[in-house]
Amino acid sequence: MKTIHCSTALAVALLACGCAGKAARPQAAAVPPAVLALKAPPADVDPAKQLSELLAAEWQRWLLNNPEEASLLGEHRHDDRWSDYRLAAIEARNRDDTRALQKLLEIDRERLSAADQLNVDLYRQQLERAIEAHRYRGFLMPINHLNGPQSADQMTELLTFGSVADYEHWIGRMHGVAALVDQHIELLRLGIAEGRTAPAVTIQRIPAQIDKQLVKQPEASPFYAPFLHFPAGIPAAEQARLRVSARAAISESVLPAYQRLRSFVGNDYLPRCRDSIGLSQIADGRDAYVFAARDSTTTDLSPDEIHAIGLREVARIRSEMEAIRTSVGYGGNLKSFFNYLRSDPKFFHKDGKSLLLAYRDIAKRIDPELPKLFGKLPRQPYGVRAVPAAQAPDTHTAYYQPGAADGTRAGNFYANLYKPGSRPKWEQEALTAHEAVPGHHLQIALQQEQVADAGGSLPAFRSQIAFTAFVEGWALYAESLGPEIGLYQDPYAKFGQLTYEMWRAVRLVVDTGMHWKGWTRQQAIDFFKANTPRAELDIVNEIDRYIAWPGQALAYKIGELKIKELRARAEAALGPNFDIRSFHDTVLGAGAIPLDLLERNIDAWIASRSGGVVVKLRAAPPAP
Repeated sequence: MKTIHCSTALAVALLACGCAGKAARPQAAAVPPAVLALKAPPADVDPAKQLSELLAAEWQRWLLNNPEEASLLGEHRHDDRWSDYRLAAIEARNRDDTRALQKLLEIDRERLSAADQLNVDLYRQQLERAIEAHRYRGFLMPINHLNGPQSADQMTELLTFGSVADYEHWIGRMHGVAALVDQHIELLRLGIAEGRTAPAVTIQRIPAQIDKQLVKQPEASPFYAPFLHFPAGIPAAEQARLRVSARAAISESVLPAYQRLRSFVGNDYLPRCRDSIGLSQIADGRDAYVFAARDSTTTDLSPDEIHAIGLREVARIRSEMEAIRTSVGYGGNLKSFFNYLRSDPKFFHKDGKSLLLAYRDIAKRIDPELPKLFGKLPRQPYGVRAVPAAQAPDTHTAYYQPGAADGTRAGNFYANLYKPGSRPKWEQEALTAHEAVPGHHLQIALQQEQVADAGGSLPAFRSQIAFTAFVEGWALYAESLGPEIGLYQDPYAKFGQLTYEMWRAVRLVVDTGMHWKGWTRQQAIDFFKANTPRAELDIVNEIDRYIAWPGQALAYKIGELKIKELRARAEAALGPNFDIRSFHDTVLGAGAIPLDLLERNIDAWIASRSGGVVVKLRAAPPAP
């Protein structure tokens, strides 16, 4: 899944280090000293009211600090603004997080309902993660080839332009591009001064990305796209006025800003970027990576343990791949089978249009099968769209963009149509199951609607909270549901599902390999190529993504394995009384939550259906 939020402070904070000392194994997030001395709340204070008021105020703070995300949610009070990347603003947000955590810990949790206790636990984790992330000063590396101000125009793909106010707000944002760019440049300058620069490989593509913004005429700018076509309800005179204002904003703010960014990145920043790729290869980076792994997986697994799990999963999946290779009668070894799948024209669409239509066909074949596995389905629709052409060469095979919480925009599964000859048919079913249904769209839309349907009884942050191990773990688990909804009937499609599972297992190995064990970029690429049939273009893009975003890729497989473990536990405990629809509804029922809380919920569900008996299956030991 990809959304514009990938450049948030928490995500970027995983890119750098900052605290001294060694950390051989992840530990629980430290509570800042400022919140250790807590006052006992008066006995007559209603803790539920305290919590409700705090979370309501925190939600408004989040909307103010994240105006892009607010716009996408249908909150339009800050539609003319970008997030504030000034160092003073970043430090102020950290102080506000610390104060909020102190207030949260002063609430008497034991006097709250079970639902409110869950809200406390979730918000506490969110604040503690943000506070700990801030220590690693990742905000000094706020730009890479995947995210940064050079792609700010992508917002036009996601916003609704239906009124004069919508267009005026976008004009305001275009005028704000100058400050947005200058704030990023200042952070990068500070990063140079502190010796905290990004790996050069994650910056090398950025000058060409900026060049696409440096058009000769304002009308050719990607920022101008909304002004090419207006809704019928906007009078012609207003359209003309808005176009004049838009051209002025692009000429006065957007183009000069990107010229400054192009000059700075190419002449000042890139020459000073580091050649190393691993987080552990910079000062105190091992501590930072331990945090990244713990934060991403919501477990206490060490990087070494995760690496071992990855090796074990690679071996298991490889064995299943060999079985399919044999079943289709291919006489060569697995490596040559991979080359066959990468190169034979019969496995590819001739053009992007047919590739997109195939994705849409798969999605609509899945839709009517979903009631077999789910008692509750989202009301929000979803679409299948092409990745914008300007971003397609440098981004993932596909991603999901959530819809607006207010229902004004559907969710969308974006498929990359760039070089269709590198995007095989056999991967399409698994990819659709992951990004659309029963994967990201089903889970995220349900989470948004749970808050809306609660009529205020659930705090708003619950609609947007995102624990990657749950969100991506669910989507990878959703791929495995394919046989239960009519997918993978062709052995090559089943092999495609295994390649996607292998992809996530390989991630455990190469991410920890590069950031913990000192692997080179080429070592990671070679390991990837040896174990998957994915095209080299995709492999290189994936490896560079892991370099840019340490630890994030660990979440997928760890989350999937936990959900599968819990399903096996429930099936063993309940036998013929196991209800897959109820199980899935329970997994998704609390929204995205850490894996330990998910396990607690499923154990309670099993106990409620089995007279209190929970059978815990013994996990396999890590691979040597």
